[in-house]
Amino acid sequence: MRHGVGRQLGHDVRCVLRLRRESPRAEMGRREQPGEPGSSAGGGEKHGERPVDGRVLGVGDFLVHVTQRGRPGVPSVAEVRYPKKIRELAKLEAAAVEVLAYGNSSVHGLLQTAEYARSLFSMRQPAYPQEEIERGVAARMARQTIFERSPAPTLGFVLEEVVLRRPLGGRMVLRRQLEHLLVMNKLRNVTVQVMPMDREEHAGIDGEIQVLKFRDGTAVGRSEGAFAGRPVSDPKQVRILDLRCGMIRAQALTPPESTAFIERVLGET
Repeated sequence: MRHGVGRQLGHDVRCVLRLRRESPRAEMGRREQPGEPGSSAGGGEKHGERPVDGRVLGVGDFLVHVTQRGRPGVPSVAEVRYPKKIRELAKLEAAAVEVLAYGNSSVHGLLQTAEYARSLFSMRQPAYPQEEIERGVAARMARQTIFERSPAPTLGFVLEEVVLRRPLGGRMVLRRQLEHLLVMNKLRNVTVQVMPMDREEHAGIDGEIQVLKFRDGTAVGRSEGAFAGRPVSDPKQVRILDLRCGMIRAQALTPPESTAFIERVLGET
C-alpha cells in the first residue's frame, strides 16, 4: 500500500513540475494515472546506493525541503541521497516565497535540532538501521539551509502545545529543542506559534497541513486529512488548505504570546 501511495505522489509532483514549466498560471489540477515505469522511490539511483526510506519522511519532508548545493559543510541532495520524488519536490520548495505549516505530533522538520530529529528517527517502528537513521538526520538538517536563502522566504509554523511538552528523546533533548525554537522565532522572516490545549475550536483537527506559495501566484499544498493526503495544486483545493492554515494561525497564540509560552514550558522542563 505504501509503495502505491509513493508512486502516486511521484506522479503528482511530476505533473506539478511539468505544468509549472509549461504555463505557470495554467490549471494545475491534472493528474497522471498510476503505474508509470520508473516512478518508484529508488528510480535514478546508482546501483548499490540505498536512498533514504520514504517512510521516515513526514509531511514536512515531502513538501518542505531545500538544499543549496556547494555550501561548505552542507550536504547536497545527491549526498544525502533523497528518493527521486523528494528531489523533485525540492525544486518546488526552492522556488517558494512563502511556507505555511501546522504540525500536531512533533516539532516541524525545519525547526528540529539534530538530536531531536535523531530521536524521532530512532523510535520509528519497525526500526531502521543506524546508517539509514543518520542519512535521514543529515537530509533533514540539509533542508534547514532555507533559513539562509536570500531573499528570505516567509515561514510560518504552528505547533501544538503537547509537542512542546512531550519529552521525545529525553528532557535535555527537549530543553535544547525549546531553546532552538526561541532562537528561530527571533528571525524576522520566521513565525512560530503555539496552539494551546484549552482551545474549544480547532481548524487543524484533520492533521498536519503544509502550503507552499510561489512568486507567480501559484501554490501547492498537502494535508493528511484532505484530498487523500496527496499534494494538490488546483487553485480551489489549495485555497481550502490555505484557509485552514489561516484559521489555525488565528486560533493559535500570537507570536509574542507563543514566545512567552515556550519560555514558560522551558522553565518547567
